[in-house]
Amino acid sequence: MRETVHVGLPGREYDIQIGPGLLREAGDHIGPLLRRSRVVVISDENVAALHLDTLRSGLASQNITLEALTLPPGEGTKCWEQLQRCVGWLLDQQVERGDVVIALGGGVIGDLVGFAAAILRRGVRFVQVPTSLLAQVDSSVGGKTGINAAQGKNLIGAFHQPSLVLADTDVLETLTPRDFLAGYGEVVKYGMLGDAAFFDWLEGQGPKLAAGDMALRVEAVRRSVQMKADIVMRDETEQGERALLNLGHTFCHALEAATGYGDRLMHGEGVAIGCALAFELSARLGLCSQEDPSRVRAHLRDMGMKVDLRDIDGDLPDAETLLGLMGQDKKVVDGKLRFVLARGIGEAFVTGDVPADKVLAVLRDAA
Repeated sequence: MRETVHVGLPGREYDIQIGPGLLREAGDHIGPLLRRSRVVVISDENVAALHLDTLRSGLASQNITLEALTLPPGEGTKCWEQLQRCVGWLLDQQVERGDVVIALGGGVIGDLVGFAAAILRRGVRFVQVPTSLLAQVDSSVGGKTGINAAQGKNLIGAFHQPSLVLADTDVLETLTPRDFLAGYGEVVKYGMLGDAAFFDWLEGQGPKLAAGDMALRVEAVRRSVQMKADIVMRDETEQGERALLNLGHTFCHALEAATGYGDRLMHGEGVAIGCALAFELSARLGLCSQEDPSRVRAHLRDMGMKVDLRDIDGDLPDAETLLGLMGQDKKVVDGKLRFVLARGIGEAFVTGDVPADKVLAVLRDAA
């Protein structure tokens, strides 16, 4: 039940290993990358309590020692203060260019530690060990690293590809149902943006996948990662096609800013809501049939996920304020919002030609 997806970027190739038991065998996979039998690991307190000992023993099987730094959990950790703490600790550990830094955690840790590795000594190698479904299918793959700013998410960062990704699907069993479904928001996004057959498959298999079927989980991660890897190989630094991976994210990032990047709205939940809104906007612009947003909403509802703004706890700003928050998004070009819209399920495209009044109408109706 093991799968490998290869990311064939010239000079920066790496493998994404997918399947159960990879943490226990970490030494077998990470050992060949090392010049000395020592690694440094950065994790968060919650993940470290669950998985650091397994990683430590997996490395010890190949006589690899481990030093670890644990950070507070949560989106607030993706900040200047914690970046400085990471880099200072790595320097204290005398990490050299030939060493390997391991990011053990979800998307927050992966983004932060990847960025620290990118800027330390002008770039040291790092390995992603993603412990959430969202990180396994999205943030650990493709080399985007960074931290948040007061003005918005991920506005400070670098492209820095990992040397290896170990996506151990056993760790998904330690996720809460809410955390798992938040990651599923990114899984289903791949079907919506470029693979209608995958969306069909998820409609049939999604509930069993969520209930714990390991073979289905491995396959869902593999198909998601393969699609992302293929796109990254064609457009590493998001000059064109890679922007399709932002389906739902223009809405999502505004909603995350409005909710303070906290527990009210997890990133994957925002992506799911954003995808539903993007399909609704597409239908209103006459790009796809009304059946498509209805089908998207129905599947998300079947999975027990958030679909509309009214599903977010607490009050939200009005539609005009949300539209203003979208203006800080990285996908703004020449002052114009760029949206990922769809001509149907599996047929996404990027456009900068979206009337603001149509966006406002969709936001108002979803509230």
